[in-house]
Amino acid sequence: MTSVPASPPDDVLTLFLCGDVMTGRGIDQILARPCDPLLYEPYVKDARRYCELAEHAHGPIPRGVDDAYIWGEAIAEWNRVQPDVRIVNLETSITTSQRYWQPKGIHYRMHPANIGCLTAANIDCGVLANNHVLDWDREGLLGTLTALREAGIQTAGAGENRREAERPATLETQRGSRVLVFALGMESSGIPRDWAAGEAQPGVNLLADLSSAALAPLRAAILDERQERDVVVVSLHWGGNWGYEVPEGQRRLAHWLIDNANVDLVHGHSSHHVKGIEVYQDRLILYGCGDLVTDYEGIPGQEAYRGDLGLMYFARAAPASGRLVGLEMTPMQMHRMHLRRPPKKDVLTLQAVLNREGGMFGTSVELTEEDSLQLQWQRHEAT
Repeated sequence: MTSVPASPPDDVLTLFLCGDVMTGRGIDQILARPCDPLLYEPYVKDARRYCELAEHAHGPIPRGVDDAYIWGEAIAEWNRVQPDVRIVNLETSITTSQRYWQPKGIHYRMHPANIGCLTAANIDCGVLANNHVLDWDREGLLGTLTALREAGIQTAGAGENRREAERPATLETQRGSRVLVFALGMESSGIPRDWAAGEAQPGVNLLADLSSAALAPLRAAILDERQERDVVVVSLHWGGNWGYEVPEGQRRLAHWLIDNANVDLVHGHSSHHVKGIEVYQDRLILYGCGDLVTDYEGIPGQEAYRGDLGLMYFARAAPASGRLVGLEMTPMQMHRMHLRRPPKKDVLTLQAVLNREGGMFGTSVELTEEDSLQLQWQRHEAT
């Protein structure tokens, strides 16, 4: 069995990845420059209500907080691990647009003046192929792209047209290697078909189906863009919010990407809780990363899944081969709308979930002295 080394050698890249980062709605309301709190949800009409629910659950939350507040103890973890790149699934429109996507019942937005909450975390890439980036219509998407571009944060999975939506983020590292991030969304995650980018229409990179014809352009783009010593990530927003099952179609797609498109890491998200992890041909497959930053505190329902518990994933890969060297995961919990290290009993809960759900994939996790979790798997001999 293989686990992560204490510190990476010079020829290993460390990638930080996580699931949903939702800086809109209640999170936006505690930041320095909140949007108009008006919501068009069936039950909640004012975004400040989410702040009140969190306060009722855990105590007072300050308003007008600084840019780093929401990240809490995650910042110390980034400082400890020092990842080469930081990649998040950004499920928020960054806009003051008042035109919302009416067929949807939930609409996330953050004021562009609060973009500092992302730069405070030194985010390198925001994955946008998800079911919230067009909550405030195409105007909101265009505003999001502008805000991130001006902040120096690269994007993948959405754009002003199909070509831009399909284009990977290219993250240069100080180790002389690049990380390429291709991002796609699927209708199974709740992305409306109408959100697909067109030749002259802003939208997301929507994967219509799993046919060879639908996958051929992605394979061609990866093989065309990839250079020697690149690490290639395909980030996928797929599946529902709840449930541990990994559909066979997701597993086939992940294996196909590794076998046929030379992908090194599959970054899956949409589930509001962590799911099982697979290592296939010594490449990492994250089927569901869970949430990291949300305003869900105090909202009842689905407590058994422990969606309040998230993970910071630190994957270490060798650029020369693309093989996984190790995966360390730091448990986190949203508390008073910022991240903290959870109690030991909750860390053990996450360990038990990952061991149970990873069993079918031949993976397990061990607890470290720092109360982090290290992935264990059977390494294949290089050929």
